[in-house]
Amino acid sequence: MDNTEIVRNFCAEWDAPAPDGEQLASYFTEDAFYHNIPMDPIRGRDNIQTTLGGMAAMMTSKGWVVLNIVAEGDVVMTERIDKFDANGNAVALPVMGVFELREGKIASWRDYFDLGTFQRQMSGS
Repeated sequence: MDNTEIVRNFCAEWDAPAPDGEQLASYFTEDAFYHNIPMDPIRGRDNIQTTLGGMAAMMTSKGWVVLNIVAEGDVVMTERIDKFDANGNAVALPVMGVFELREGKIASWRDYFDLGTFQRQMSGS
């Protein structure tokens, strides 16, 4: 499986209404780095599992729509719309993601999004 396929499969995991934190974490190296910018970065697969599992428990996923995906070597970049319901609000958040892979696993994942857009959608504005 190539790196683009791995990232596409990871994104597809979010199509389930309640993604499983353990399954999501299985895509990562033990020493992985996850930075959901502008939040604090997370280090290590176990911490990523806890974080992603917590996110999945707080919202109902409506899937991620991958608009564009490009890869060069071990780097895969995605332009996405991440959809979910949280606190009774429908959220459709534009996101740019950068994944760095090592030996078929995600070693680094950085997502960039506009915090103001996220906060407005979360508040129903």
